[in-house]
Amino acid sequence: MAAAVVAAGRACARGALRAAWRGFAPVPVGGSCCSYSSLAWALQTRCSLSAPWTGTVEQYRKSSFFNTLTADQLWKGALAETGVGVKKGRGKKKKKKLRKNLNRGQEIGEGRSGFLWPGLNAPVLQTGKVQEVSQRKKEERERIHSEIIQQRDTFEKKKKIKIKREGGWSGKCWGGVILDPPDPGPNGETYEDFETRVIEVRNVFCMKAKEGRKKSVRALVAVGNGKGAAGFAIGKAGDRTNALRKAKNKAISSLHFIELYQNHTIYHDISVKFKRTKIRMKKQNKGYGLHCHRAIITLCRLIGIKDMYAKVTGSKNLINITRALFRGLTLQETHQQLADQKSLYVVEFREEQGPLPIVVALPQGPVREEPEPEDEVPNTKLEWREVKEAQGMLKSPWAGVRRAAC
Repeated sequence: MAAAVVAAGRACARGALRAAWRGFAPVPVGGSCCSYSSLAWALQTRCSLSAPWTGTVEQYRKSSFFNTLTADQLWKGALAETGVGVKKGRGKKKKKKLRKNLNRGQEIGEGRSGFLWPGLNAPVLQTGKVQEVSQRKKEERERIHSEIIQQRDTFEKKKKIKIKREGGWSGKCWGGVILDPPDPGPNGETYEDFETRVIEVRNVFCMKAKEGRKKSVRALVAVGNGKGAAGFAIGKAGDRTNALRKAKNKAISSLHFIELYQNHTIYHDISVKFKRTKIRMKKQNKGYGLHCHRAIITLCRLIGIKDMYAKVTGSKNLINITRALFRGLTLQETHQQLADQKSLYVVEFREEQGPLPIVVALPQGPVREEPEPEDEVPNTKLEWREVKEAQGMLKSPWAGVRRAAC
């Protein structure tokens, strides 16, 4: 009996494969026949005999690797996430392939017929009764079908999402663009009173052994509340959005508190150098404004400085400018600190007082009677432009140009 069953199974399989090449094959089993329309259908069909004279045919779906492998394994092969696949790319393709949600628009149990299957697209129990298979109305079927088609169309058509830029330096530059506040902290603290601005966004590249020339985005972001608390940080990621998010969340955790004189300017003139970048900052009166580099203007507004003059010489690298500015502002001395250091009164001359000085700070300890020793050769660095301006030698380049009458 067992040998007969095995022989019948082999005959069924051989007949299915032989006839599948011809396009159609009937295999008689116990007075009936199994029909195969193609080779793929024949490969996905398995014949078995439960009795000597009765036969059953069931679908066998493990014949293709699309059915045997998981979705993660298939996507890994399609996106070349393995070491060999990444190495073959060598950075030649600009756009990286991303995973697609192929289940978008697909709903289990939904079809053009509009049947309601309890447990799939309809509840099993309703008002205490077990539901039976039913069918939707024609209007409702058409509406659901149109919604599914619309979801698939929006998935297939990729639209570029334009980010609304506010407060940027120019139309095509990310510098000065306003971002959302940093993400809440681990204890639930929020930073709604802090303003976030982009200083620089650049594409950087790194050579990897397997991937070759790998591209990433570097973002320089600064945050501040306009009351002296400000910070900056650099974020790096594979795309621009993650780089900006990393930078602003890192900047809020590294804040600097900068003292302001009368909440509008710095305490004294500052000269600072960072690598090849030099910045000279001058204290100004109210109403002067910010006459500086555009990156320094953005940083001063985040800090709360309203009146200041700054001149940048040397390298105009924005990272160096930012580091130099924060270094100079954090190293400035307040009037009280200067009075305690020198043990002398700190006075200031203002235009409204004329030649009379105004005492702005007193030392906390005893006042020193000896005057401040003066060096024989003062270590003062002069700017040639300021010297010519003081001597009246600075002239406009358009002073001797004759203009033709129109």
